[in-house]
Amino acid sequence: MSTPPDTTSHAGPASHAGKPHSAAVRYLFVFGLGLVLGVVAVVMLLRALEARKTWQDHYPKATMHLLSAHSAQLRDALQANRCAATDVLPHLQALRVLGNDLEPAFADLRDDTRFATHAGKFRGAIDSALASPPLNCAGLKTTTEAIGADCKACHRDFRG
Repeated sequence: MSTPPDTTSHAGPASHAGKPHSAAVRYLFVFGLGLVLGVVAVVMLLRALEARKTWQDHYPKATMHLLSAHSAQLRDALQANRCAATDVLPHLQALRVLGNDLEPAFADLRDDTRFATHAGKFRGAIDSALASPPLNCAGLKTTTEAIGADCKACHRDFRG
């Protein structure tokens, strides 16, 4: 004779081993999963719409940030008394390259003669500094003041 299988579980009375899940638990799980996926989809959609709506050209701001950063490096070199041409020339060269980007960065001002004049004066000041680089802090101070004056004149006319 065979003995009936042991129906006592070692997992304790709270174990659901062998009991099928009710339909309500399955529906609740699917509802929760759908809710989480729906929230994720809505957030992704809203961010895509916001990015599309607020898309703008970063070229003008990036150009100005880089010009500002290299000008700040020149001012820092002046304050740190590191005015040798080897410390100054890389930043002057970067400013000159960025000066070539002024008209393309500000396409709406490209045809304005005042803007073209300011951009030309800016490039001219840097060209003269590159032609005879400042060899001491007094020369660097004069150079940074000339470049700063050109920047301020343009900002006065176009930033308001």
